[in-house]
Amino acid sequence: MSEMHPTDTLAAPVRLEERAAGGGMRVAVATLDAPKSLHALTLDMIRLLDGALQRWALDPAVACVVLQSSTDKAFCAGGDVRGLRDAILAEPGVVPNPAAQAFFSEEYRLDHRIHTYPKPVLVWGGGIVMGGGLGLMAGASHRVATETTRIAMPEISIGLFPDVGGSWFLPRMPGRAGIFLGLTGAPLNAGDALFTGLADYFILQQDRSSVVDALCEADWQDVADPRLSMDRVLRSFAAPAAALPESEVRSHFDEIQSLTASRALDEVVAAIRGYNGDAPWLQRAARTLAGGSPLSAALAWDLQRRARHLGLADVFRLELTVALRCCAHPDFSEGVRALLVDKDNAPRWQPLAPGAVAQCFVPPWSGHPLADLH
Repeated sequence: MSEMHPTDTLAAPVRLEERAAGGGMRVAVATLDAPKSLHALTLDMIRLLDGALQRWALDPAVACVVLQSSTDKAFCAGGDVRGLRDAILAEPGVVPNPAAQAFFSEEYRLDHRIHTYPKPVLVWGGGIVMGGGLGLMAGASHRVATETTRIAMPEISIGLFPDVGGSWFLPRMPGRAGIFLGLTGAPLNAGDALFTGLADYFILQQDRSSVVDALCEADWQDVADPRLSMDRVLRSFAAPAAALPESEVRSHFDEIQSLTASRALDEVVAAIRGYNGDAPWLQRAARTLAGGSPLSAALAWDLQRRARHLGLADVFRLELTVALRCCAHPDFSEGVRALLVDKDNAPRWQPLAPGAVAQCFVPPWSGHPLADLH
């Protein structure tokens, strides 16, 4: 085991360490440590992560970064939407809500930093990876899925939309899988993650500590391309192909293409909701869409169209505008109530009013909080 140098207290929701590595270098490790909430992101956690990444990017002795959680059950179950709902209800009618603006702007800035980080970033995506957790994982240079991985973008069920860069990575999936997943929140396993481009490696969950040890044992001094060094370590731990779960997206790819073939949202929604086949995964997807927010479906659809030719920074800027408008809409508070507060799973969605979608794309400020993203 390599020597560990803690740089934060064990009581913090993110534990930061720098482990001794070959050639006098160090491997930086950030561990999400809020197991009761399945490591759901709070603003404090976002700030701890972003500050650490900034420091490590400037430290020439830090060879690479590992981002993981302290438990096998989940990497990150998303953002702390219950806390956001409380803040919004405390200041009704305020747009943008100050707490929501702080959370989403700093979360998206962190996600953008990971996408553009100058050093290798390994995200260990074992267990539950939802919403904001996928935002951390999607942009990393090296992404691991395991036999326990369960990925989803479930925003359709809480009156939000697939954010944290979803408008960037969903359209880059094979065929029209991205829009299907955005509309249905269908869960993904490791096979799906590899097929859709959300993961790069399949490694058994039990090998996590051995992988980190191997990174610490590698000689990072004078390495021409650190990304290749990390790639070699990860490939050496590749799990047997027989252990990889069958990809639901790949198995049902033709059906997904057929269900999403129309260029009209209402026709696509009707096709998915009307699925009458015998595949349980597609049946569940149809039920989720049928019970989801009409505004969320419309935003997921419109965002993929609007973001099609945008650069990454512009995508995050666009998503921030929509997120803050979306938080002010009744569907967000109602969706979080039904799913996470009262847990009655009986949301009372608002009918989709004329102009509601267009209003979500109107910036609620004169100067954009993410204007400096490149």
